[in-house]
Amino acid sequence: MKNKIGVYVCHCGSNISDYVDVEKVKEEASKIEGVVISKTTMFACADSVQNEIIDDIKKNELDALVIASCSPKLHLFTFRNVAIRAGLNPYNYVQVNLREQGSWAHSDDKKGGTEKAIKLVNAGIARVKHSVALDMLKISSLNSVLVAGAGVAGMRAAIELADMGSEVVLTEREYFVGGRASQWNTLFSTNETGREVVERLYKTILGYKNITLYTGADIISKSGGIGNFNIELKIKARHIKSDCGPDRSKFEKAIEVCPIEVDDEFNFGLTKRKAIYMNYPSEFPQIPAIDTENCNKCGECVKICPDIDLEQKDETVNINVGAILLTTGADPYEPEKGEYGYNEIENVITLQQLKRLIEIKEGKELIYKGNKIKNVAYIYCVGSRQPEGGNTYCARFCCTSAIHSAILLKEKFKGINNFHINRGIRTYGKQEILYKQSSENGDVYIQFYDDLPTVKKSKKGAVIKVIDALTANREIELDADLIVLVTGMVPRKNNTIGDILKVPIGLDKFFNEIHPKLRPVETVIDAVYIAGSCQAPRNITESVNSSLSAASKANSLISTGTIELEPTLAQVDKSLCEWCDKCTLICPYNAIIKTEKDGKTIAEINKSNCKGCGMCLPVCPTNAIQLIGYTDIEIESMIDALID
Repeated sequence: MKNKIGVYVCHCGSNISDYVDVEKVKEEASKIEGVVISKTTMFACADSVQNEIIDDIKKNELDALVIASCSPKLHLFTFRNVAIRAGLNPYNYVQVNLREQGSWAHSDDKKGGTEKAIKLVNAGIARVKHSVALDMLKISSLNSVLVAGAGVAGMRAAIELADMGSEVVLTEREYFVGGRASQWNTLFSTNETGREVVERLYKTILGYKNITLYTGADIISKSGGIGNFNIELKIKARHIKSDCGPDRSKFEKAIEVCPIEVDDEFNFGLTKRKAIYMNYPSEFPQIPAIDTENCNKCGECVKICPDIDLEQKDETVNINVGAILLTTGADPYEPEKGEYGYNEIENVITLQQLKRLIEIKEGKELIYKGNKIKNVAYIYCVGSRQPEGGNTYCARFCCTSAIHSAILLKEKFKGINNFHINRGIRTYGKQEILYKQSSENGDVYIQFYDDLPTVKKSKKGAVIKVIDALTANREIELDADLIVLVTGMVPRKNNTIGDILKVPIGLDKFFNEIHPKLRPVETVIDAVYIAGSCQAPRNITESVNSSLSAASKANSLISTGTIELEPTLAQVDKSLCEWCDKCTLICPYNAIIKTEKDGKTIAEINKSNCKGCGMCLPVCPTNAIQLIGYTDIEIESMIDALID
């Protein structure tokens, strides 16, 4: 039991001291047996105070440390490092949260907040008395990374990892890389086309020997853990042995004879495609694929191009990697039938359809569904910033994308009038230039608040009614030849990879990071990182920036071949374990396995998988499982201190 404890109570500027009598907390702590130092400090995290604590530990030969300040999420590792620098084991340190659990929770009751703070500090002291010195666990690691999702963010991350010396396995669920970027023509800010960006990255990847690319690849199972994940991939058959020869004539003839036509998802249903397809020249690799869901295997294409193999089978590939990076992207919001007339009024389309329309339509005038388009109305925030029950978040990129599309539309086709019906324009950063250009082009901006616009069919097209906040809440009626629903981003509908890897999701259903500022690309699953729009709505630049951050994190973890893990793990007392299987059923990380020891069936902890969450403890009927660092005696002593 520790008998030389140092206690430091932080003012946190005034965050704590305004609502908690920190001097009284310090005085009460000094009365507890074993406490040899009890101090208050303005900012415990300041360098000068850290040095003072280090001096106190050395001079007084402290064997335990309690810091009563803000959340451990912010400064747990700060003060652990203080302990290490002073020669004290970092696991003989306890941080008490006086800010979130004390002052902020009881800002209207200083006396009650102070009493609670005293109890919290007493509990921290009681716990640290029973703390034990622990050493970090060390496991070996493979210097290889699986990057799931070969959009722009995924490809850029793969290149960065390869440059840093890691082996990279890059997988893409679709038959073609590039993700959404391959569908866009001119991109805002750079004026590059999506195809140019994708082609450049794809050709760069082909030049790396330490990048292996699988298209049509799905992750179907995962075992192992940090440092050595065993991943099973299912590679969907492409049904093409090669690219049908050096010229495209055979392939083009094979498309012509194919009798099956379906909506082309690349053009968001604006056009049709055959069951054998490739969107040349936007998609890579430039090898066609067979849509097996719609192909009837009539064999007409095989007669033209013998390199087509309709009997080709799916394959299974097993890989081992040290870390995983998810860049699986997002989907555009699909409006409900009847939402602003969508799928009921023929001249109501989404922003994604407009972007493809600009690309595929030729001529000086825009013709849609046989009608000449002059007045184009954009209704913003469709699928984002919705009332309760919908997507309440702002997708952020939509405003800029809509305005950029309106500029391109006006540049390509004559006689276009753009009307932007919005809830407030958010063209942040340099994108404000596009808003300025749009305004100078004569685009009209109409702003609404709580009263949503209404759309009704008319003889000429559709009529929009909206209450305009910019003209003293006048109701404006607008005849539109084309209505564009500016839709936000939503998480992928097919999220099996998240379920397999057990990556948590937030309230918005996107993958969730540990902390948006301190650990923005890490998940609670060790060595599993997230980046790009699978994490939140983002544009290409933002997605790439986060993917580079995740790549750097992954490489720094695995590049040395050794990984240090927290020692605060579950531990099984084999003399008490009677193997009932309850712990394995409750464990969310597959960290408990059935094993035989000395002729007895017991549970064993996979240290690389265990997160120390403690869920297995309460279900064990024989109390055979303890959590290192949070043992029964530590927790019970805290409870006793709180109720004393």
